[in-house]
Amino acid sequence: MKKILIFSTTYFPFVGGAEIAIKENTDRISDIQFDMVTLRFDSKSPKFEKMGNVNVYRIGFTKKSPNTNDLLKFPLKLNKMFFPFLACCKACSLYRKNKYNAIWSIMAAFAGFAGMFFKCVHKKIPFILTLQEGDSIQDIKTKVRFVKPLFKKIFLSANIIQAISVYLGDWAKDMGFRGQIEIIPNAVDTKKFSREFSQNELNELKLKLNKKESDVFLITTSRLVKKNAVDDVIKSLKYLNTNVKFIILGSGPDLISLKDLVELEDVSNRVMFAGQVEHDEIPKYLKVSNIFIRPSLSEGFGNSFIEAMASGIPVIATQVGGIKDFIFDAQKNPNKKATGLFVNITDPRDIADKIQFLLDNKEIKNEIVKNAKELVFEKYDWNLIAGNMKEKIFDILLGS
Repeated sequence: MKKILIFSTTYFPFVGGAEIAIKENTDRISDIQFDMVTLRFDSKSPKFEKMGNVNVYRIGFTKKSPNTNDLLKFPLKLNKMFFPFLACCKACSLYRKNKYNAIWSIMAAFAGFAGMFFKCVHKKIPFILTLQEGDSIQDIKTKVRFVKPLFKKIFLSANIIQAISVYLGDWAKDMGFRGQIEIIPNAVDTKKFSREFSQNELNELKLKLNKKESDVFLITTSRLVKKNAVDDVIKSLKYLNTNVKFIILGSGPDLISLKDLVELEDVSNRVMFAGQVEHDEIPKYLKVSNIFIRPSLSEGFGNSFIEAMASGIPVIATQVGGIKDFIFDAQKNPNKKATGLFVNITDPRDIADKIQFLLDNKEIKNEIVKNAKELVFEKYDWNLIAGNMKEKIFDILLGS
């Protein structure tokens, strides 16, 4: 059996687009053994465990049951800086035993450095680099400006690059990579997110969220960080009727500042911070909501958007990064079937106007939902994407 070693700074129970992509793809590729080196963070997490089709090896500094803010404090904040070196050492140790056929780094930052360092030692081992970055390319370039030549070498060391959007594929070219680039996006478990729930289940959740018959629920599933612009949605509420409320699923370092903003805007009775919700529970929250919204400042792709599209609620987004690959606005993309609405960046008034437009135009809203769902089922199902990963990445490098 062929063996691949994955470098990823985080993995379950920390859940984001990259972590979901690893799990969904590896679970569907049973003829390859996947091992992973990742950070541990929580002292309760085992140093080794098998999760699905991945053997997970955890390293680094730990704390008992850390929260999101703990990750930014000593000693956990040192983890990512040390990860390239610790992960490379761990990988070399594992290689002596397992003789991997390829290595695979998830994102070009810390995991990318780990892969590049390993490649320097084991030059003949194929190196797959996946670009999953959500921050803007300009922000990334600013962060790595002092190590730019070394950062660029991550791209130049790769044998093949998988980018989850055209936007990130263009970045690889800009960094000087001239090899094979495959645009293979993230996807959604269409069966899970399109499932129907009993009325009792939905009523139970509505009761928990205190949703009245006349209420309109906006929802976002976001890390609470600046680039996801949750603050702009909060600011938009003052332009909308008081029955329009905002449900926020997720956690992050901006939680306290966002709660302060809610008080400042005097909308505390219209905003609910639901915290981190199990991924399997998100479809139910989407089903009791009316509009998904995330006016991002940047996005590499945006799993949350296609999850909402699969669930059958309309999506409002900004025309940035990888979002442009699958959300089309009738005004900005007249030659495409509309799958959502675009709003201006950092424009709460425009956000409110687009929300009101959907509420006032039921037929247009229904057409957008129909088109969006069809697109997701046609192009963004994990079974299709995992097949593409195997055929276009792993089979090429490892031999079918």
